[in-house]
Amino acid sequence: MRPLDERAIRASFRNASRKEVTSITFPADLDQVDFDRLDYFGWFDPKMPRRAYVVADVDGEPVGILLQRTEQRTRTRAQCSWCDDVTLRNDVQFFAARKAGSAGRNGDTIGTLICENFGCSDNVRRLPPLAYEGYDRELAREMRMLRLREHVAAFVRELG
Repeated sequence: MRPLDERAIRASFRNASRKEVTSITFPADLDQVDFDRLDYFGWFDPKMPRRAYVVADVDGEPVGILLQRTEQRTRTRAQCSWCDDVTLRNDVQFFAARKAGSAGRNGDTIGTLICENFGCSDNVRRLPPLAYEGYDRELAREMRMLRLREHVAAFVRELG
């Protein structure tokens, strides 16, 4: 992912009002984020704990989305819909996003299960275990990174 600053991130949002975009609180260490190791950039708003933001590269452009985290946790061990990691070291949380445009203004939303701490990029970069003799672990890792980017982009596109 290419490096982004506050201005570029604010300009990228599709499903947020101007007021919501203006009120975004960025992480204090935004200037230290290693975007080269991220497939998307996600964070929680420290002033509004249920509000989260994700910025992803979709069709060569940064696209930001506003998410709402549910208050209730999943009762069973869920699998992240974005990174598909079955050996998660962290919890998965349900997030909902308002659709863009008139559909969103009418209350239409979509939801998905995402790693609670937005650690998908770290998850897909871990070498998978050796599945069988001759298994190409590096290729498997590359394919996991590609699938993560595809899943995030598909979710963002579905928002409109």
